[in-house]
Amino acid sequence: MKVSIFITCIVDQMYPRVGMAMAELLARLGVEVVFNPAQTCCGQPAFNAGYRAQARDVAAQMLDIFERELESADYVVAPSGSCTSMVKNFYPELFADSPRMLSRVARVAARTFELSQFIVDVLGVEDVGSEFKGRLTYHDSCHLLRELGVDSAPRKLLSKVRGVEFVESDRADACCGFGGVFSVKFPETSAAIGAEKITSIERSRADAVVSCDAGCMMQMAGLLGRKGSPVRCLHLAEVLAPPA
Repeated sequence: MKVSIFITCIVDQMYPRVGMAMAELLARLGVEVVFNPAQTCCGQPAFNAGYRAQARDVAAQMLDIFERELESADYVVAPSGSCTSMVKNFYPELFADSPRMLSRVARVAARTFELSQFIVDVLGVEDVGSEFKGRLTYHDSCHLLRELGVDSAPRKLLSKVRGVEFVESDRADACCGFGGVFSVKFPETSAAIGAEKITSIERSRADAVVSCDAGCMMQMAGLLGRKGSPVRCLHLAEVLAPPA
């Protein structure tokens, strides 16, 4: 099997280690991994801010690149429920007035998956042969949970990692307050939502909180850091990548 990885903006700019961990993990699972450096943004920031014309231009660029990738690759895989949801759920809205573009969207979206969803639902794997020492809790990112309906796949993967003590926080499915553009336009509300999330994470007594979205990681890491908390924020790929 061959996949083309869609790294996403925040991973590219803020967490390149997550992209590397994802590539290493998939390769260990026997998947051929390719990366097209011409890829840019999925268009979500402009879309959420109301700049639909600009979002369409960026999204069209994404479709151009990954249509070509899918001529030889079987799937597109991203370390982000947010960007995956943009392609699957909001590209149809963005191009609703263009049957030609909708046809292109359908072809790409059908073969685009978030990382945990791909491993569990497409590869049919729950134990990836990893080891990670520590007590971990999991944060359900809004897009992955509410827009893609993915909640069990990350938990199945974490529960099989050797050395991990997995605990649920009492507000695992609560928003972290990031919301992309929302956190910029409404910073006080974003911080207040995030503070409640951080308190819940600390109550779990976990060493680290795991997320499938780098935006959530950035939000929670910032809030934890300003509070002086020792709790780390990790992407699922970082936990799954170290082999046993």
